[in-house]
Amino acid sequence: MALLEAGYDLAVHYRSSKEPAETLAAHAHQLGRRCVPIQGDLSEPSAPEALVAATTEAYGRLDLLVNSAASFDTRPLAHVDAAAWDAVMSLNTRAPHLLVRAAAALLRAARGAVVNIVDLSAYQAWTEHPVHAVSKAALAHLTRVQARALAPDVRVNAVAPGAVLPPDDYPQERWQALRDRTPLQRLGTPEDVARAVLFLAQADFVTGQVLAVDGGRLLGPEGPPGGA
Repeated sequence: MALLEAGYDLAVHYRSSKEPAETLAAHAHQLGRRCVPIQGDLSEPSAPEALVAATTEAYGRLDLLVNSAASFDTRPLAHVDAAAWDAVMSLNTRAPHLLVRAAAALLRAARGAVVNIVDLSAYQAWTEHPVHAVSKAALAHLTRVQARALAPDVRVNAVAPGAVLPPDDYPQERWQALRDRTPLQRLGTPEDVARAVLFLAQADFVTGQVLAVDGGRLLGPEGPPGGA
């Protein structure tokens, strides 16, 4: 929505959320913009090339690629077998690589940008989401590798949101505890993330950076226990 309102035409990927994608396309039409919904399962190795091919057919160019598709696996580490590991890594880390690889020529031609979406688990040991955390840490470093590999024609950055959108089943008391641990003493919103994406899309002298949009949570506690 923020990209539409900023003047972008969209190619929107979805896996199973056909109705929301079509609703977004209708909203784009009302704004005088274009939005092409494209279905695909990005955990499949062939899906990224198909997605880029459909975008090329629709527009013939690509100025900005936002890699936001991800799972949020909650399996304890001791229960993560090879299949569970591969399922998370294929979507959260491999797909952003394959999408950038497939889109590299279009992005270079437009001197475009890539914004990867990571989260704070890239920096913190989230034992409730162990493989997810590893995949996001890998994506944060992949961002830096992509930035080096595609410079000077394409800029690659990432956004690491903090607490901005709780899952439907997330306990209210835990959500409140996150607010209490945030230095700014409030929670974020999806709009905070959207503004960060737009900034990185337009910041012509910024590449290889991961921007935390977290109200300061990565700062950690104020001082040593007991205030010593």
